Amino acid sequence: MKKHFTFVLHSHLPYVLSHGKWPHGTDWLNEALSETYIPLLNAFKKLVSEGISPNVTIGITPVLCEQLADEDFFGEFNEYLDVKIKVAQENKKDFLELNETHFVGLAEFWENFYSSIKKDFNDKYKKDILGEFKKLQDAGHLEIITCGATHGYLPLLSEDTSVNAQIKAAIYSYERFFGCKPRGIWLPEAAYRPAYEWSPPAEHPSKDWPRLRKGVEEILFNNGIKYFFVDSHLLKGGEHVGVYIDRFKILKELWKQFEDGYKIEPEDTEKIPYLPYLVSSTGGMKSVSIFTRDKETALQVWSGEYGYPGDGNYLDFHKKHYPGGLKYWRVTSPKADLADKEDYNVEYANNRIPEQASHYADLINDVLEKNCKDLPEDKNVIITAPFDTELFGHWWFEGTSWIYHVIKKIHEQGKVTLKSAGDFLEENPPTRIVSIPEGSWGQGGFHYIWINKWTKWTWKHVYKAEYLMKELVKDKKWKDDSQLLDLIRQLGRELLLLQSSDWQFLISTWSARDYAEVRITRHSEDFMKLHSIIEQYKKKGKITEAQQKFFEMISIRDRLFPEVDPGWWLEEELGE
Repeated sequence: MKKHFTFVLHSHLPYVLSHGKWPHGTDWLNEALSETYIPLLNAFKKLVSEGISPNVTIGITPVLCEQLADEDFFGEFNEYLDVKIKVAQENKKDFLELNETHFVGLAEFWENFYSSIKKDFNDKYKKDILGEFKKLQDAGHLEIITCGATHGYLPLLSEDTSVNAQIKAAIYSYERFFGCKPRGIWLPEAAYRPAYEWSPPAEHPSKDWPRLRKGVEEILFNNGIKYFFVDSHLLKGGEHVGVYIDRFKILKELWKQFEDGYKIEPEDTEKIPYLPYLVSSTGGMKSVSIFTRDKETALQVWSGEYGYPGDGNYLDFHKKHYPGGLKYWRVTSPKADLADKEDYNVEYANNRIPEQASHYADLINDVLEKNCKDLPEDKNVIITAPFDTELFGHWWFEGTSWIYHVIKKIHEQGKVTLKSAGDFLEENPPTRIVSIPEGSWGQGGFHYIWINKWTKWTWKHVYKAEYLMKELVKDKKWKDDSQLLDLIRQLGRELLLLQSSDWQFLISTWSARDYAEVRITRHSEDFMKLHSIIEQYKKKGKITEAQQKFFEMISIRDRLFPEVDPGWWLEEELGE
């Protein structure tokens, strides 16, 4: 048996440029870039310089790519870093006056950290973060995969044309930034739906339900996508523990509404999550490969009870010093309240990382040995370990360093080979076709985080916009009218932004509920207003000065995907 491993890192933030700054908005992007993306890029570069190819599989969502490449954001990011550096300096001064010597050293740590990030961003990487990831992919050191354009929750979108547009926009964006087509995709929230007679779970303007919907894999197949990832319960049944349940306490309360109806499917021991399979809900004609999350290696990182991020020596995420918001305390204990948090010690934290990285490298090998021992000696198996990228560095400050040490330890041990998902698939194409049920990586494996009593109203607005967009593009007049094309392109942007699964997630977790509700309302209202303007233009051949100003305003505000194609929403583009 030949053993392989790849981290699968899902990097995503909703579109926040021109939509607020703090506490919700652009600072989310500033935090992720400074705490996660640049430190992770540094870790990968360091491994390569040491002769180690990380071979991670990293997803960068199209909407995140658009923001990281936006030149207006560069200035915002530098201003953010300058503020953090100044805060650290001011904290240091205050701590000196109070003779709090340990905090003085931590303030210097933060000053050096943000100063280093600023130097890396401007001097080392010339502000081109995507270009640096592209260089690593071009050199064969990692694989970049895509996602739904704005992280639309595909199983709940009401039109196959909407699912298709999310995928086509993603491929367009990927080619624009990385110069080739993506092999793999991270389905938003790892959410999948097979083909079946589907009815919308919320109010919809069409009454033509139920209606046979294409399986998500059919649309991926028609767009040339080779593989995606699923949670283990979709492949083999068994109990499913959601990845967010420990991070957001309110989800435990929400889950109680659905728990009684949750049925644990018997586990299928014939299928194992260490081999790729072909998935099809139409008899195999249009099948796409899947990789499956391994529970044991996932929970060792995700679990709030015994996962590595809960180590008492690591930086506490929640307790912050004001003014400024810098963090000076350690986890202490997973059950410690904010008042009981003890001072952070950088040396103690750093000393824990290699030990836990070594433990994880051993765990990967042990899991494969234990679960694949009956396979032929020449059989290739792989653990794909999917995580939100922002877990590392942002939520778990030491996490990017931990990834570096895990990859280095795996390389040094030589028991397991580092291999990206796409490379493994090319060398080990699956032959077994399976069907899998509908589901996600939310608690219980279904959709309750995204549609529940708090979020059902949002889908009414999504469905209305989807229906109107599908009907609008049918006459194809936009192909010969540049002004109409520009108007419909912006309409498409507003629809894509409205479809972002982040809004329902933020409402359900209560982490930024008001912000998410405002964003849904804004994009829905702007879609409807712009749709009305388009209908008037089609009748009269012109729009008013006020309407032109409105169009220009939202075009500047929501400026992602510069060449949106209305054809993405045509039914004829779905394929047979």
